[in-house]
Amino acid sequence: MMTLPEGITSCLQALEQAGFPGYLVGGCVRDSLMGISPHDYDLCTAALPGEIVTVFRGMPQDLTGIRHGTVRLLPPGQDVGEVEITTFRREGSYADNRHPDWVAFVPDIQEDLARRDFTINAIAYSPARGYVDPFGGMEDIRSGTLRCVGEPEQRFREDALRILRGIRFAARFQLGVEEKTRLAMVSLAPLIDTLSRERVYEELSSFLTWARTEDILRFAPILTQAIPELAPAVGFDQHSPHHAYDVFTHTAHVTGAVLPQTALRWAALLHDIGKVPCFTQDETGRGHFKGHAQVGARMAAEVLTRLHAPNPVRETAVWLIDHHMTVLQPELPLVRRSLSRYGQERLELLLSLQEADMKGKGTSEHENSSRYPRIRALLSQLEQEEGRLTLKSLAVDGNDLMNLGYRGRQIGEELNALLEQVLEGILPNEKAALIQAAKK
Repeated sequence: MMTLPEGITSCLQALEQAGFPGYLVGGCVRDSLMGISPHDYDLCTAALPGEIVTVFRGMPQDLTGIRHGTVRLLPPGQDVGEVEITTFRREGSYADNRHPDWVAFVPDIQEDLARRDFTINAIAYSPARGYVDPFGGMEDIRSGTLRCVGEPEQRFREDALRILRGIRFAARFQLGVEEKTRLAMVSLAPLIDTLSRERVYEELSSFLTWARTEDILRFAPILTQAIPELAPAVGFDQHSPHHAYDVFTHTAHVTGAVLPQTALRWAALLHDIGKVPCFTQDETGRGHFKGHAQVGARMAAEVLTRLHAPNPVRETAVWLIDHHMTVLQPELPLVRRSLSRYGQERLELLLSLQEADMKGKGTSEHENSSRYPRIRALLSQLEQEEGRLTLKSLAVDGNDLMNLGYRGRQIGEELNALLEQVLEGILPNEKAALIQAAKK
């Protein structure tokens, strides 16, 4: 039995009092059965769209989706946000592999549930009637199984985005994928190319937030379809004593290990896509990847631009990839300089990526990664002692240097040179000392 917010209960009661059966359906029912507090609630009913409007005529309504049977409500009270109420319906063919060509309203909840994507999302609940679960979704939740409603190939041909939704659900809820569903996902993965790039980005970002190493590996055929630049990394032998894994397996370990922050997860997934085009072997057969960070950064920029990623995500991810080979050492002057150059947020993200990169090699090298906790300790010390030292906090400015005869570009160059010496501990951040140094 689901515990419902007062606003949802009142909506269901209004439908029932008007003579229309009302049910909660989809993610809110699934999440409740999994012990997760739902964040939003979708209702479905036998009431036709016009009848829904009449039942809730005293409540603010959004009728944008009424053609497809959906009315959005804003119930009174503060315990629930916007609520979608949709008439039971069945759907026609999907010519564009995304949207139904037509919908027809039906009186039966089971026929409505039959059009849904996965069994775990095809469960309805009514306080008056209990659960309706014609496709075994409750058992699949208990067994940890992701299974399509009906024929998997038909479900994915109807809406190719369901393939990406499927890997997101599997990662988020740690579900095994039923074999027929898995095979259909893989065989129909090329349909991903028909989807809008924005939707692909959104689903992949959500997947990456939840993904573990094993999720990256088991869904490689789908990820490489969505991001073809990853395909050459699968099975690519690095020919290096420093790496126990091929490039893609290493990538999976790194992605699963970094913090679940969107730009950082994208950086981890794409951080080594420049390795294959940069690969060379020396006379001993050992592999080298000179310049792969910079090549990978350019490739990642192209990927994220193609997917219409938000500018802040793209810029941060590309910067992290470009800098992921930068050597960071646990020495106070060097940490102070890195903090001033990169800023606190980016430096912490870079540390997370580099530490995961080290541990993801699969060799004993990760045992020597103690420098990362030491760098973080120094960062904390700097934050407590002095905050971040930048050009703005330098004890001299451009006017001081102009008084000494500096002009044009010389001013900026000298300020940066003075800042470097302060960061390295060569000079104190005191005006007299910096003026004296500038005079020389």
